[in-house]
Amino acid sequence: MTVQAQDGGVANAAWLSSGVSQMSAQLQGSSILAIAAQVRQLVASGRQICNLTIGDFDPKQYPLPVQLVEGTAAALRAGHSNYPPADGIPELRKAVQHLYGRFGLSLPIERILIAGGARPLLYAAYRTLVNPGEKVLYATPSWNNNHYTHLVGGVPVEIAVGPEDNFFAPLSRLQPFLGDAALVVINSPLNPSGTCISRQALWDLCEAIVGENDRRQTVGQRPLMLVYDQIYWMLTFEGVTHFDPLTLHPRMADYVVYIDGISKAFAATGLRVGWSVGPATVIAAMSRVLGHVGAWAPKAEQVASSQLLFDDQAVDAYTAGLRAQAGLRLQMLFARLTKLGQQGWPLAALQPQGAIYLSAEFALRGYQTDQGQTLETPQQVRIWLLEQAGLAVVPFDAFGAVHATDWYRLSVGAVGVADLAAMLDRLEAALQTLKAPGLPCPS
Repeated sequence: MTVQAQDGGVANAAWLSSGVSQMSAQLQGSSILAIAAQVRQLVASGRQICNLTIGDFDPKQYPLPVQLVEGTAAALRAGHSNYPPADGIPELRKAVQHLYGRFGLSLPIERILIAGGARPLLYAAYRTLVNPGEKVLYATPSWNNNHYTHLVGGVPVEIAVGPEDNFFAPLSRLQPFLGDAALVVINSPLNPSGTCISRQALWDLCEAIVGENDRRQTVGQRPLMLVYDQIYWMLTFEGVTHFDPLTLHPRMADYVVYIDGISKAFAATGLRVGWSVGPATVIAAMSRVLGHVGAWAPKAEQVASSQLLFDDQAVDAYTAGLRAQAGLRLQMLFARLTKLGQQGWPLAALQPQGAIYLSAEFALRGYQTDQGQTLETPQQVRIWLLEQAGLAVVPFDAFGAVHATDWYRLSVGAVGVADLAAMLDRLEAALQTLKAPGLPCPS
């Protein structure tokens, strides 16, 4: 007996006798974790590997803000080790209110929810806004939208985008699906591409959502909602501006849910403090969902986070330093890969715009290795880069972009400048061992 999976494939019915639910049996694991296992194996064997797969920060490269370290320790010593309020301690909700107020957003406190990082908030938003069988609209590549849609029984509507779109879908690609969707999801700066949505693209989408909801209101339908994940918004680089829906289009106030937190802007992924901002009714419902799974941010970390976010000078100084360090590494990668492309190798990269990621193209399919193997798939290219250049990357198909066959995510969160320089030298040497069938190698 077989069952039809949501993604259109055929799932083995072994789950029927396993004791697990159909949903959990069909939930895919992380392909990034599988790549990480290969990297660990090579490192354990003594190989020099430049690991650009990790969407995290090495504290040796990016130390935590002193205020978070000392503030958390002081809060624990002061006895803040018990349950926090389900929607977050008031001081932190006010601190988020203060942070957003600095950048022009005036938010009532009841529109702010604190939780144990961005992931529980994303799940709560999906669980709150999507009924089983309803459509969720997002572009690919994207991070985990396919999994969250599966978890809540939604129907994914995926829009394939590429470098020509800056990896964001224009309204013309989204418009045909807005009429019967429950949710649109945008992440900017984008994981995995490191690109940012333009002002015009975001304005167009907001205007379309408001127009669609004006129509729905006349016929008594639930509104179309937007989840706007801006977890990397404080990590944008020179010449790039981060735009958000509510600042651009105030009528979005009832239709947008923000996802944010300290994990990326303050290199504090392990402290598990995130927040969501949205309509009060939605925020209250998300809080009820999270209350039943206990996904609260630890109280001591909340206390320390509130103290940091109220310290404007400390926030500005730390984020400026983090942008400088991440930008240095990303520009280093961008410049060298671009130069190799100019020398004739089928390599390219997009100018870094935000986050800790570089979109890089390694169009090496069809090239022959010095062992006589023809590289035919993105996975073969990835493994060749790993084994021959000591370069660990994640192909965009791990983010649902099976169409972007030659594009890869390079993350600089856990690597030093010297390691990058050594890897780039290894990469250039390794390329010299390749040849395209019937063509001389670039030199």
